[in-house]
Amino acid sequence: MPANIQAFFDPATYTITYLVSDPATKRAVIVDPVLDFNFNRARTSTVSADKVLEAAKGLTVEWILETHAHAEHLTASAYLQEKTGAKIAIGEGIRGTQEFFGAMFNAKDVKGDGAPFDRLLRDGERIPLGKLEIEVLHTPGHTAGCVSYRIDGNIFIGDTMFMPDYGTARTDFPGGDARALYRSIRRLLSYPPETVLWLCHDYLPEGRTEYRWKTTVAEQRAKNILVRDGIGEDEFVEKRKARDKPLAPPLLLLPSIQVNIRAGHMPPAEDNGKVYLKFPVNRI
Repeated sequence: MPANIQAFFDPATYTITYLVSDPATKRAVIVDPVLDFNFNRARTSTVSADKVLEAAKGLTVEWILETHAHAEHLTASAYLQEKTGAKIAIGEGIRGTQEFFGAMFNAKDVKGDGAPFDRLLRDGERIPLGKLEIEVLHTPGHTAGCVSYRIDGNIFIGDTMFMPDYGTARTDFPGGDARALYRSIRRLLSYPPETVLWLCHDYLPEGRTEYRWKTTVAEQRAKNILVRDGIGEDEFVEKRKARDKPLAPPLLLLPSIQVNIRAGHMPPAEDNGKVYLKFPVNRI
């Protein structure tokens, strides 16, 4: 039986979370969950994550899978782990991300060793999901540690590509590399044309009014404005760097990265018992 895939769109951050399950065994994974964060009030809530939990009733959630340490939203991985007992996994490249941002925020608890993630995944690893299987694909470029997850004829591609009319992820974050992204994308586009690609974000370009997060290898190869067939690596790199140059940092970059390098946990409370997120001045 094919995998059952449920998508949950968060309009505040344009993020899509996935609940993927094996119908035969009711085993499930959650991919890229969102912790709601009101920036102006500095308050979190679990409305988005609770919708996933409600849909997961009757399923055994075994894994919470992150495609990378996101800059656009806080992850709800720690909250979902508390509720389900699932393990949290991410690509092994998270170590470099932790080292960079741990130093930026002077985070003494972040050692750059992958903790507190339960498992660091390598390219080519395979994880059972009931009678199905998850294959880990290292797809760097947006960040050095990005991974995608292939299940059946589906690949959850994180921020590598967006819908064809929007293009690809930016590559100007620490560890980002336009050439690496091009090669990662060509790897993804080498799968059969009917392979379904599930996106982590959709941003509405001019001329489109409905959000979309499902595409195919064939559609991307034919129509992606930055990386369709016929666009070579040098041309892509030039276009990608030109698009990156005027981009501002994401609104939630600073709060989200502090939580996301900790697998969804907040920084340790200070001596007054309160938790704080830091904003390093003149650093970005």
